Amino acid sequence: MALDTALSAAPEEALLRLYANGDSLAARELARRFLPRMLAYGRRMLGDGDEAEDVAQEAMLRLWRIAPDWRTGEAQVSTWLWRVVANLCTDRLRRRRGVALDAVAEPEDDAPSAYSAMVNADRAAALEAALALLPERQRQAVVLRHLEGLPNPEIAQILGIGVEAVESLTARGKRALAARLSGQRETLGYDHDD
Repeated sequence: MALDTALSAAPEEALLRLYANGDSLAARELARRFLPRMLAYGRRMLGDGDEAEDVAQEAMLRLWRIAPDWRTGEAQVSTWLWRVVANLCTDRLRRRRGVALDAVAEPEDDAPSAYSAMVNADRAAALEAALALLPERQRQAVVLRHLEGLPNPEIAQILGIGVEAVESLTARGKRALAARLSGQRETLGYDHDD
């Protein structure tokens, strides 16, 4: 148990070094830290849980392959991993261009069927639908900043652009989302919240 606690507090680069030296517990800790967020990001970008799993698995495989050659201090492991996931999502989105939006499956909702869960699901679906209408780079910036909580400098590294460009993309994306969702306030139950 003490080893698990020590690993959970270890910096990500240290975990990657441990994994490169054969420590499977370090690999498990890296997966615990990153897989859920990568899956959520993939679902938001691709609208498909199976594709999101494929992207997350591929990103982790690439991390495992690069681990022995990792150059400490050049990039954070998380930033590198986010960039790989973003690129994999972009590749999949580019391959499916020309596919009608209705042909893309909606993400599955595992929430219970209580009223509040239904309202939250409607709100999430409205947000997902509005996100899907944003240009790809705006959607990436908005999701990474406001749904994943990453700071602008890290997003800039992930997307390969400047911090000012991230700020511009997120601002334009938020304005577009607000405009698309503004007429749905009552439908989504916001007028009934306490």
